[in-house]
Amino acid sequence: MSAPDRRPTILYACIHNGGRSVAAKVLTEHYAGGAVDVRSAGSDPGSGVNPGVSAVLAEWGLSTEGHLPSLLTPESVQGSDVVVTMGCGETCPVFPGKRYEDWQIDDPAGQEVEIVRRILDDVDARVRALLAELGVPVAGV
Repeated sequence: MSAPDRRPTILYACIHNGGRSVAAKVLTEHYAGGAVDVRSAGSDPGSGVNPGVSAVLAEWGLSTEGHLPSLLTPESVQGSDVVVTMGCGETCPVFPGKRYEDWQIDDPAGQEVEIVRRILDDVDARVRALLAELGVPVAGV
């Protein structure tokens, strides 16, 4: 997948880049401890981070501070080793040699906090499983 002298790059993509992809990015940064480059983007970026997602991550001691939703571009996909989509489906460019995963995860937008917690529990488990598949030691568990 990647040369031994460089870290793998994971791109998480959803529609607004304010919920699922942000949570996956924050969790990957937390667990990987710098062992991967991690990015997130959206096919139709929103104006900010979903407040419910920020609140649940804050309960876990993690922050979304400073995150600005960004546009999913062919260059961001091409520059990644693993591309994980969460609801942006056909709008995600496909390049040969990239690993693609499509995570079927509910959108946290407008959901009650209990549902957002369940959604982020799902994202959390998937992030840890992906890191394990990539051979990245999971810290902070």
